[in-house]
Amino acid sequence: MTTPLRLGIAGLGTVGVGVVRMVEGNADLLAARTGRTITITAVSARTRDRARGVDLSGYAWEDDPVALARRDDVDLFVELMGGADGPAKAATEAALAAGKPVVTANKAMLAIHGQALAELAEANGAPLRFEAAVAGGIPCIKALTEGLAGNRITRVSGVMNGTCNYILTRMEAAGLPYDEVFEEARALGYLEADPTLDVGGIDASHKLAILSAIAFGTRLDFAGVRIQGIERVSIDDIHRARDMGYRIKLLGEARATPEGIEQSMRPTLVPADSPLGQLEGGTNMVVIEGDAVGQIVLRGAGAGEGPTASAVLGDICDVARGLDRATFGQPATTLVQAARASAATGCAHYLRMVLRDEPGALARVATALGRAGISIDRMRQYDHPGNDAPVLIVTHPCAPADLAAALEDVKGTDVLRGEPVALQIQTP
Repeated sequence: MTTPLRLGIAGLGTVGVGVVRMVEGNADLLAARTGRTITITAVSARTRDRARGVDLSGYAWEDDPVALARRDDVDLFVELMGGADGPAKAATEAALAAGKPVVTANKAMLAIHGQALAELAEANGAPLRFEAAVAGGIPCIKALTEGLAGNRITRVSGVMNGTCNYILTRMEAAGLPYDEVFEEARALGYLEADPTLDVGGIDASHKLAILSAIAFGTRLDFAGVRIQGIERVSIDDIHRARDMGYRIKLLGEARATPEGIEQSMRPTLVPADSPLGQLEGGTNMVVIEGDAVGQIVLRGAGAGEGPTASAVLGDICDVARGLDRATFGQPATTLVQAARASAATGCAHYLRMVLRDEPGALARVATALGRAGISIDRMRQYDHPGNDAPVLIVTHPCAPADLAAALEDVKGTDVLRGEPVALQIQTP
């Protein structure tokens, strides 16, 4: 096609401004690679007069993103507002209903409404692309839907939230407690407006749910992800994990089991010398395992203006070239509702608890674990002042449900000082 591809961009934050810069600065390159001129017709954002560091005077302005999506001079709608519902969803639906392609970076909207949006897109012949919604500049969506399309995927895992990885690696490197590094991350602007989306594991779980649906040909099931955030990981946990040859990461994992699809997002001890263990700062990593290809590792910047805008432009270029595929790798109507297997896979666990310093306290913990069929691999007590006795236990592989039952049993013995911390140890 020789006619220009005219964009309407809704959302002019960090990523939206990055897309504007790339379209303007790489215009010749984009035209050479797609065979079409890519231009911006109109934009929309909540605040019109905010200084953004780019000149928007040449573009029409729409206060309402739905009106932007419906403009006759917009061929492709770029949604970068964020939010699972509200204007982002309404404008996306308006564009798809009009048969217009949509490129979005909105992981929350896709994780919750992706099935309905995919069906709407495919019914109207309108591509819905979202590479930027998962792991920033890492092309993991393309890898699953295109490069690995001939594989039966068995597992997808990885570190998918750069803020959490920054906090954990910063705690280790500087020897700082969680609360202090959390405030540092807030001051640097790394945290979402609602920080629980980051540190609570919700943001990363949105991404995992999207990858899982593509990998296994299932309907999106964000509610089926077992989520545990990093809020209770202490500097002592990080030091003790390091002493055993591990580092702690917020690890997402989705795997196919005979019982169904298992999805979890939780702090995990990973070998310090593994690719995941060596991951520093805000970097993301996605590991994909297929029956033919084996294991592949994708690593790169998981957020930020350049990496995320790069992913958006990759999708825009595909639309400009006329490339199309089903939203989640196969027609949305063929995606199955998979059974949940939220605790199907057993693994070793790291337990940290503080006990009353009294005779028989540790024996009661061991008895509770034994009643649940959990054996102890190693155990360590630490020197302590006063009447609180810190204890570290590493179990042999056990089912998370059995461990949860054992910890409830321990709580009933009245030997605990505070809540125990339980972290999984990565299963090969």
